[in-house]
Amino acid sequence: MSEGIDESSGTGMPGATPAPAGVTETGRICEEILMNVTPRETRVAIVENGVLQEIYIERTRRRGLVGNVYKGRVVRVLPGMEAAFVDIGLERAAFLHVSDIQTCETLTGEHGPGERRPPEITDLVREGQELLVQVVKDPLGTKGARLTTHVTIPSRYLVYLPGSDAVGVSVKIEDETERARLKGIISEYRAEFGGGYIARTAGEGATAPALRADMQFLQRLWTSIRERAREARPGTVVHEDLPLTLRVLRDFVGGKVDKVRVDSNETYERMEQFAGRYVPEMLPKLEHYPGERPIFDLYGIEDELARALDKRVQLKSGGYLIIDQTEAMTTIDVNTGGYVGHRNLEETIFKTNLEAALAIARQLRLRNLGGIIIIDFIDMQSTEHRLAVFKALEKALERDHAKSNVCEVSALGLVEMTRKRTRESLEHVLCEPCPLCSGRGTVKTAETVCYEIFREILRNARQYEAAREFLVLAATEVVDLMLDEESASVAELEAFIGTPLRFQAEVLYPREQYDVVLL
Repeated sequence: MSEGIDESSGTGMPGATPAPAGVTETGRICEEILMNVTPRETRVAIVENGVLQEIYIERTRRRGLVGNVYKGRVVRVLPGMEAAFVDIGLERAAFLHVSDIQTCETLTGEHGPGERRPPEITDLVREGQELLVQVVKDPLGTKGARLTTHVTIPSRYLVYLPGSDAVGVSVKIEDETERARLKGIISEYRAEFGGGYIARTAGEGATAPALRADMQFLQRLWTSIRERAREARPGTVVHEDLPLTLRVLRDFVGGKVDKVRVDSNETYERMEQFAGRYVPEMLPKLEHYPGERPIFDLYGIEDELARALDKRVQLKSGGYLIIDQTEAMTTIDVNTGGYVGHRNLEETIFKTNLEAALAIARQLRLRNLGGIIIIDFIDMQSTEHRLAVFKALEKALERDHAKSNVCEVSALGLVEMTRKRTRESLEHVLCEPCPLCSGRGTVKTAETVCYEIFREILRNARQYEAAREFLVLAATEVVDLMLDEESASVAELEAFIGTPLRFQAEVLYPREQYDVVLL
């Protein structure tokens, strides 16, 4: 394991038996996939060199919607936003932007055929219109799902693009000879099946018969989707993506995966059948884990998940990260902490930033942080050091399945980047806003609440001059402060309003809650 990849206090697997494989002699990354399946929840952990890198959670009550195809009805068109809201049967209407509507046309402008303009949302959809749409982003927070009419259907080796004639190859296949071979095979069979196709990373090295079988399967699937869509009522799903356990076999496994371990025998048998039909090379790597000790405990995954919910991430050198996730963006602050280095300040800062770059890439994957991300590295004077940190971050992000765009380190030591977000972050899946602070992360001091109560009493005294007594109900610590350190203030207030005050501690009240009752 390269230095700095595991920013926790350990590898997360103390005393684990059997221990996951580490780095091989050739330096190849050893990747394992662990699956914990219960009737109501499925969790999938991606482990590289014994270190948890990604976690996927799917619950029966809240399954992910990305990839599902719906028959929807347009409920509102917003020309000012160049978008429409579509009812697909969910709690909130889904969002469809004009750029996500399939059309290759440009329209004639008001000055005649010589002027062409891109289509507007009102040219393409109208209220009440029925559309076949696909979810490309799950509902996040208060936002509804994001839709597209550019339906894509994935299989083992290919992605099918109905209504398109494009032929593409995944950018992760870098060998030009292989790219040309795949394009040639797909182009040849496309004349038979029609539509557009993109060769997936898993398609590298696939034979022509295997690619043709995939194209034939996709054509049959698309035909059945269209038939169901014709009969379906608006607001219903016409095609649902595979469950998480099978999606992992389809999307994430390949030659780089050494083992897939699942702790449910029923799920193992289902995966075995799926692999035997679609990914036979994975059959020897599938393994049922029958042990009594939970598989996630065996590999230390539960401890890693608990640490992934903390704002502070400790680095092995003694430095640390502070990760703040907000609705607008995520900020990551790098600090040297207890790391004092060995040579000079610049070298200490440089080494901390290098270690932080690797740790940040892992945390983005583990916590599934998306959208705008601002990284505040410790200021570096050397341009060479800034470039080295930037390159280290870029390289560490190469194994990330989510697409990211990273800007170079600025003069202030900031890195601006975006990471594609299609599902909720780990924090949003596992947690909810604190009921005491409403998600602020802080609560008012007892002293602040005392003074708020004083002001509330004054307002009530002026409004209700006939009150015989005021009863204050508040948290225990607030009442204790009133009767102890603030007792003089309470006496002055009683003299000023001419009405006695009585206090009653309520053990179930949070600190900021109080009531002033007129008696």
